[in-house]
Amino acid sequence: MTRNIQQLFDLKGKTALVTGGSRGLGLQMAHALGEAGARIMLSSRKAEDLEQATAELQAAGIDARWIAADCGKEEDIRRLADETLERMGKVDILLNNAGASWGAPAEDHPVAAWDKVMNLNVRGYFILSQHVAKHSMIPNGGGRIINIASIAGLNGNPKEMTTIAYNTSKGAVINFTRALAAEWGKYKINVNAVCPGFFMTKMAEGLIKSMGEENMAAHAPLNRLGDDEDLKGLTLLYASDAGKHITGQWMAVDGGVSVVTGG
Repeated sequence: MTRNIQQLFDLKGKTALVTGGSRGLGLQMAHALGEAGARIMLSSRKAEDLEQATAELQAAGIDARWIAADCGKEEDIRRLADETLERMGKVDILLNNAGASWGAPAEDHPVAAWDKVMNLNVRGYFILSQHVAKHSMIPNGGGRIINIASIAGLNGNPKEMTTIAYNTSKGAVINFTRALAAEWGKYKINVNAVCPGFFMTKMAEGLIKSMGEENMAAHAPLNRLGDDEDLKGLTLLYASDAGKHITGQWMAVDGGVSVVTGG
């Protein structure tokens, strides 16, 4: 029997691991998954932030727990995956969101900073996806992987923005998503990417304030920045059976900025 729309978006019985989930976009997306019925395991580096975020989710009636881990370090990534599987039993939805940026002119960009961004934004996504797929999704007959990329991975920057490593990493995430979707479709693992535009997060706050919030909003056809709800719909589509025939895709959630900049 064909399911109705509420049934297609229902995540009851599913378990989601959300990295970089203690604040900002990660916490917003964790809310979306939890509000649809999924159990949530949050991860980020700082236990104090995770405690606060988990309490917020629990206050909203969501089954949420946390594990502190640095997704730029392989040993932490494997510990995170193993402990999540031990405590939750499985991972149906993996949301790779942990990330870092670094601002410096390309000619002066520190190599160590380049490596830090790449290790967290690309290598970390691969190691965690591999571990979760091998030990949960493949043996359990499928799953959903959602990679957080960025509109910065779609094109170059305005000349006043100097984030060469970040842009490169997010472009890599988009093609990582495509390649993994093509290879793991046989396991019924859907792999998709979200490309957020500018949201007032801790990572983007300094840049937005320096360039002017109203000025940045004016560059978007919708004349606004992203808010605390704008990633929820796409996240739930990718995570649920409503999106079961979507894989290897990316979508910008940016108020239309990528339309006018050629993304």
